[in-house]
Amino acid sequence: MTDMRILALSAAIALAPLTALANSHGGGSAGAHFIENWDLDGDGAVTLAEAQERRGDVFLSFDADEDGALSAEEYDMFDAARANDLVEMGLPAKAATGDNPAGLMRRDITDANSDGQVTREEFIDSAAGWITRMDSNGDGVVTAADFGPN
Repeated sequence: MTDMRILALSAAIALAPLTALANSHGGGSAGAHFIENWDLDGDGAVTLAEAQERRGDVFLSFDADEDGALSAEEYDMFDAARANDLVEMGLPAKAATGDNPAGLMRRDITDANSDGQVTREEFIDSAAGWITRMDSNGDGVVTAADFGPN
């Protein structure tokens, strides 16, 4: 299998949870899908530690040269893959740039030092603000309740 095919397969696997994010503020079933994909211990709540672990997996899927940073080109691949995944779900590609959980993984948010590259540390550390944004009741975890009534 070529490196590009491996990268594409890894990207598809990594982006499955992001699809839930794009839909997550729309209601119960999307929220349940988010929980299913990001709740690593199955307790019905996504903690910061779980989000950081999962983000680490996503990062590794796009760090093609394995140098510990997503270059502009690698992040462009991540953005394109996110946008394509959203379109396949019937959502507009622009949702990947919006003010929603999928959009909050944009480079301008994750590149903390604005140097044009996103290190693994920056990508993972930005999970704290991401979880806070989704945690509508402020209890420190994201549950289906944070996405509104079913």
